[in-house]
This record gives sequence, C-alpha cells and structure tokens, in this order.
Amino acid sequence: MEILDRRLHAFRTDLADETLKGSVEAANFVRGEPARIAVPVAQLRPGPDLARGIDTELLFGETVRVFDRAGGFAWVQADQDRYVGYLPETMLGSPEEPTHRIAVQRTFLYPEPELRKPPTATLSMGSRITVVGEVETRGTRYFVLSTGGAVIARHCLPVAETMGDDYVAVAEKFIETPYLWGGRSGFGLDCSALVQLSLMMVGKSAPRDSDMQVSIGSAITREELRRGDLVFWKGHVGIMENEQTLLHANGHTMSVAREGFEEAVKRIGWLYEQPTGYRRLG
Repeated sequence: MEILDRRLHAFRTDLADETLKGSVEAANFVRGEPARIAVPVAQLRPGPDLARGIDTELLFGETVRVFDRAGGFAWVQADQDRYVGYLPETMLGSPEEPTHRIAVQRTFLYPEPELRKPPTATLSMGSRITVVGEVETRGTRYFVLSTGGAVIARHCLPVAETMGDDYVAVAEKFIETPYLWGGRSGFGLDCSALVQLSLMMVGKSAPRDSDMQVSIGSAITREELRRGDLVFWKGHVGIMENEQTLLHANGHTMSVAREGFEEAVKRIGWLYEQPTGYRRLG
C-alpha cells in the first residue's frame, strides 16, 4: 500500500478516516463529526500528550472533523489545510456558519461593546466569527458575536472578502511577531505559517509545512526573483519582499524579520546549505 503522510491523513491501526478505505489497514473506519475551534488558538500535536511538540495551530472558528475522543483529547483533521493531530477536547465547540474574519494581526474580545471593559480574550488574524448584531459606543462600532462578547468592527472583514491581492503586504503586518515552532497566529508563527496565513487572507490556499509548499506555483531561477516569490531551503521558506529583501519568520532573530537576501543566504548556509528552490505563485 502507498505510504501516506500522517500529517494529512487520519489513520491508526485501530481507527481511520473512512475515505482511506483501501489505502490503509485499520480495525474501524469512521466519517468524523464536525466541530469548531472554540478557543483563540488551539495547538495541534502528533499525540494526545501536552508534552509533545506543536505541529501546527488552529484558530478560533476554524472547523475540524473529529474522529475520536478519548482521555480528554480529540483526534481531528482541520478543514482548512487537512492537517491531522490531537488537541484537548475542551477546545472544541459546536460548528456554526461564520460571517466575518479578523483582519488585523490581533484584536481584543470584550465582554460587551465597551473598550473600557477588560477583554476576555485576544483573537488572531484569520479567526472566524459569527456576528449577530452591531452596537456603537461613543463613536466606535462593535460587532456582537454569537459566542458572546464584542469585537471592534473595523478589525473584521466579511468572510467573502479578502485583504486585497498582495499577500506580501499581509505578511509585512507580522514584522517583529515572535517566532514559534508550529505557531500559526498573530501571537507567534513559523516560516511556513507566515506564508500560509498571509495567502489565506488574500483568498489563496497553501499547504501548511515548507516541504509541502515546495510544489506550489512554478519554478523560477534565482536571477528572476521579485516581490512575492518564495525561496526554499531544506526546512525553511522565505518570501521575497522585493528583489533584494527577504521576509521570513526565523529562529535567528526569533521573529518575523526582513533581511537582505544575499546576507540571508550566507548566514543560513552554514546550517541549511544553499537554497533548494525558488517558486513563483500563480
């Protein structure tokens, strides 16, 4: 049988996604039940253990399919990018249809439409919310959410709208955001999440990890690099901000930073060698 990537396919010896029948061996196959992320950020791990490293993160309002619940954990697959993993069962809620997305790096969730009240949570760019009402307080418009609380209306976009067509401009908003291995939010993110989240906000999809992203777009040469092109190393990806500057979440500065491309190639070379490829998105 074909060897499947455990990051993108839900299968264990005892249980597997029913769509994998004939591709994997498992004692039982299930369809999976829909659910929604009910916390600001849910960290997805390769096993039901909070001591395990983070593979990726899911944002408030994103949806998943739940294949199993046991020992306080849920085994899920994200609808956004098909990533599979485990998270605490308490982070899940009932699915609902979102109306808007958060379109700023971070925004506060207030208990009511009043910015003087202490916020109850902070939501990342890309979070999905369901708006059930609008209130204006001293000239500031708020959206009231189905889950309770209120957010600043100008920090949101209807789900059918995007932040334009320049994903690099979105990525630039994350400058100095802390680097976090497996992170995928405005609180901390890694190199491939910067690419994925920025593209998502302009209406384009991308796989989660850098080794998956090497196949998107079309191959170009180093001499052709321009704004929006991707540069890959083994285990790393960066975005060309222009012909001379690279934008990337990296463990050197431990942040999203801009760096001269040639300087970055020299600095990264001692650990990751030379770039393995260059891609232009369609």
